Amino acid sequence: MKSSILLSLAALFSTTVLAAPESYIIDNTHTLPRFSYNHMGYSTQLSRFDKTTGKIVLDREAHTGSVDVNIDATSVSTGSALFNEHIQGVDFLDTAHYPTMTFTSNKLNFQRDTLVSVEGTLTLKGISKPVTLTVTSFQCMPNPILMKNACGANATTLLKRTDFNMGKYAPFVSDEVTVTIPVEAIKE
Repeated sequence: MKSSILLSLAALFSTTVLAAPESYIIDNTHTLPRFSYNHMGYSTQLSRFDKTTGKIVLDREAHTGSVDVNIDATSVSTGSALFNEHIQGVDFLDTAHYPTMTFTSNKLNFQRDTLVSVEGTLTLKGISKPVTLTVTSFQCMPNPILMKNACGANATTLLKRTDFNMGKYAPFVSDEVTVTIPVEAIKE
């Protein structure tokens, strides 16, 4: 009896020792944050950012971690060079003064072993606001091409342009913007 308790404790201790935070570097080729909004009732417009960098630290056993993401606001891609320039102007992203957006978090929320949301701070156009990303899918496994472990997720949130001093044309152009973030990250 005493030996089985000792073995159980040893197994528990060894599992705890093995559980450690793992660092993942964001894969810029598979992490393209998108945003969509209603354009004067005519249609839902969809655009994206083409340059994202950052790091995710994840301890899946402890259900903890951190997220540090930088989005190059000058990499906005609307499908039109003229509109890319317009949206980078002072009324919207103002990339001349604020070329980078950031999202940082130290609060990952799990239900059992499934990541369901990430609470953090979004800094956009020099304004920082709390944001919760709802995670709609999450998977960690070996990447068969890179031969390294990787994690991926899809996350979404709803923002108001007026909260970030970008309210021009609201409400004709929707104040509410849906942000969808497909992210993939490779273990360091």
